[in-house]
Amino acid sequence: MTTTASAPVPRPGVMEISAYVPGKDGAGFSGRIFKLSSNETPLGPSPAAIEAYRHAAEHLELYPDGQATELREAIGAVHGLNAANIVCGAGSDELLGLICRCYLGSGDEAIITEHGFLVYRIQIMASGAAPVTVKEDDCRVNVDHILAAVTEKTKAVFIANPGNPTGSYVPMSDIRRLHAGLPAHVLLVLDAAYAEYVRRNDYETGVELVSANRNVVMCRTFSKAYGLAALRVGWLYGPAEILAALNRVRGPFNMTVPGLAAAAAAVRDQAFVEKAVAHNSLWLEKLTHAFEAIGLKVTPSVANFVLIHFPDLDGKRAPDADAFLSSRGYILRGVAGYGLPNALRMTVGTEEANRGVIEALGEFMAQNGGQA
Repeated sequence: MTTTASAPVPRPGVMEISAYVPGKDGAGFSGRIFKLSSNETPLGPSPAAIEAYRHAAEHLELYPDGQATELREAIGAVHGLNAANIVCGAGSDELLGLICRCYLGSGDEAIITEHGFLVYRIQIMASGAAPVTVKEDDCRVNVDHILAAVTEKTKAVFIANPGNPTGSYVPMSDIRRLHAGLPAHVLLVLDAAYAEYVRRNDYETGVELVSANRNVVMCRTFSKAYGLAALRVGWLYGPAEILAALNRVRGPFNMTVPGLAAAAAAVRDQAFVEKAVAHNSLWLEKLTHAFEAIGLKVTPSVANFVLIHFPDLDGKRAPDADAFLSSRGYILRGVAGYGLPNALRMTVGTEEANRGVIEALGEFMAQNGGQA
């Protein structure tokens, strides 16, 4: 006899997914708020992007270009890529989801790292596959750990480079070694959301690796350095056969007209991006040195945020610091969900916000017995 449920039931595995929890936005706090929890650029978007957005708003009755032609051509021109090998989506989150829908299913495994972006796990599980988590070494991805975890069930490996929430990065020599050790049918996904901020000679986004192979893709976003987080725009560079699969399941109008227009204008304004990167580089160093000077450990970061580790002492732990900072209007990101219960992630903000957090954390560490 067939048992009939009294209501629709999600397929097995869906309710085992832990929903993504974004950083606090300051709601419920009184007084002036400095939101430093979501890795948003303090410089905002390019004026050219704002103008393009406003112009696009005059024709909201029109459907967007389902192929994102203008945006793909603009990205290709700026980065020296073939526009035919680019697909655009509603943030890189959508593109990560499309990858999982196309290449993962029940019985498959995909490898992620200990402190990797939580969306990887969510999308892997949503596809019916199983995430396999490998350890990091002091908040750094270890390629050998990944290779040791590969089995016959492995279908994909997801690497955030730089990592979020750690801010650390994997040198390109290690990325190449990782790829060389993977079976040809395993897809290597390089998530370079923070690539614009990196200033290291041994770092690459993976463009050449994608161009030379059939099992590598690179994801990028307009939500960080370009300041278009509100519009949800991302892009992926990959082999033609992988794009052919993604475009078969991608929504026909998955992006908005204003978003497409603003992103195309933003990517062409590289001078504005350089201003954002210069501000970030200056304050990334200042914040790191200031926090270390008051007795806190900071994971070396190449992104637009710092991961701050707190002493394992009563009254000095991350939740205590979070409450202390929030009471003063500084909203940082708790990262317990990333396996880092005694750390906070701070986005590089305006000079005023940055100096305020430095002063507040100095006060926090000095109270009740001084620095740890």
